[in-house]
Amino acid sequence: MSADVDADVLVVGGGPVGLVAAIEARLAGLSVVVVEPRVGAIDKACGEGLMPGAVAALTRLGVDPDGHPLTGISYRDHRRHVDHAFRGAPGRGVRRAVLHAALLDRGAALGVDRVVARVTGVSQGPTSVEAAGVHARWLLACDGLHSPVRRLVGLETTASGWPGRTPVPRFGLRRHFAVAPWSTMVEVHWGRDAEAYVTPVGSAEVGVALLGPRGADFAAALASFPSLSRRLDGLEPTTAVRGAGPLRQRTTARTTGRVRLVGDASGYVDALTGEGLRVGFAQARAAIAHLDDAAAYEQAWLAATRGYRVLTSGLVAWATSPARPAVVPAAKAAPWLFGTVVDALAR
Repeated sequence: MSADVDADVLVVGGGPVGLVAAIEARLAGLSVVVVEPRVGAIDKACGEGLMPGAVAALTRLGVDPDGHPLTGISYRDHRRHVDHAFRGAPGRGVRRAVLHAALLDRGAALGVDRVVARVTGVSQGPTSVEAAGVHARWLLACDGLHSPVRRLVGLETTASGWPGRTPVPRFGLRRHFAVAPWSTMVEVHWGRDAEAYVTPVGSAEVGVALLGPRGADFAAALASFPSLSRRLDGLEPTTAVRGAGPLRQRTTARTTGRVRLVGDASGYVDALTGEGLRVGFAQARAAIAHLDDAAAYEQAWLAATRGYRVLTSGLVAWATSPARPAVVPAAKAAPWLFGTVVDALAR
């Protein structure tokens, strides 16, 4: 590392994807600084189900957070359900703050440096980039759905990417309840205009995430799923309601100069398939592997996200169309197809 930079890699955003990027950098022998305005383990609204591929990625990095085994996916409506068990290793339901704490510990053990600051500007030169007073050879923007870096470097777009129609903005809400999990599968309950995702995250706690249109009230939305509402009736919530959205985000590119967009900052379709972290971890690995080759990272990004983008875009288009009520009946009628999709997501 030359004297004119503070680190090889500057990671903006200290969430799970940013910390995985930092860990990947250290394992590759690079110096790294993470810039994040918040301190400690950070919670956020998410489904908290790690697919088997995400668990495998964390294991490779030496990270093993406590949680609850996840054995598959169950799609449900008011009349029927269809289940498919993961082939091979299970996934894991992990509280977001628990996952974040485990990543913080691993990063600290590897010598990841942290700066508590907010990025308000990015300056690039021929051999370095600067943000929040840190000079580095490369900057990885891992700062989430509403990435300030994405906007600052001119990679944000308002185009929908849905030919022929404007997509319906979707938002997420999540809270936890004190109850022993009644299933080891992630249950996806399909309602009239929203889905409820039930994820066991411990021996005595489940997380319930709701995805749907803007302005939903958690209690009212939950009441629209009678069987789930009855299970949770009278139970003590263990956390407050958290929200996130709009979920869909697009970019004009993933690279510009010495900046790379990684994770949700690089573009996001929807949380419907539960793949966000697995895909984000794959992007972080690709970004470190191709720091000096923007075109190679763009290709690696496309390869890492292709299945997610195709499957999730198709399912969201279906879920926001008049054909939405047919999702669970179709999965029930063709369990082989449902299983193929689940297995693809699990990998």
